[in-house]
Amino acid sequence: MMLILAELKPGEVLYDLGSGDGRAVIMAAKDFGATSVGVELRDDLAKRALNNIQELRLNEKTQIIQKDIFNVNLSAADVVFLYLTTSANERIKPKLEAELKPGTRVVSHDYEILGWKAKKVDNFCENPKLGYPSHTLYVYKM
Repeated sequence: MMLILAELKPGEVLYDLGSGDGRAVIMAAKDFGATSVGVELRDDLAKRALNNIQELRLNEKTQIIQKDIFNVNLSAADVVFLYLTTSANERIKPKLEAELKPGTRVVSHDYEILGWKAKKVDNFCENPKLGYPSHTLYVYKM
């Protein structure tokens, strides 16, 4: 859903900050033809993401960087995906403003970036049969 909303195109570069097991990174490469980079600090999640990527043979289109998101240069990104808290978004906002090129789309899952005006806001339900959990995606353009 978030990659569709971000209008991710083949050949573009996605950065997923706090990429966990690599789901979004994998989906961007496999389903959208993008080059994707996951940034994950936790060793166990970074290893799981790398294993998932290797199983699907997506090594050429994906990369997992095991670093703090504040220590990774984001200037190559066309799309940045965040699933961070509002306070974490506040802390990373100056980095995004400094490093992202004009036109880069930033998608924040469930948490707004205060002071920025979203170009799109979309609500969706993860499990429609149960009616929850519901989520909100905010899309910003630099």
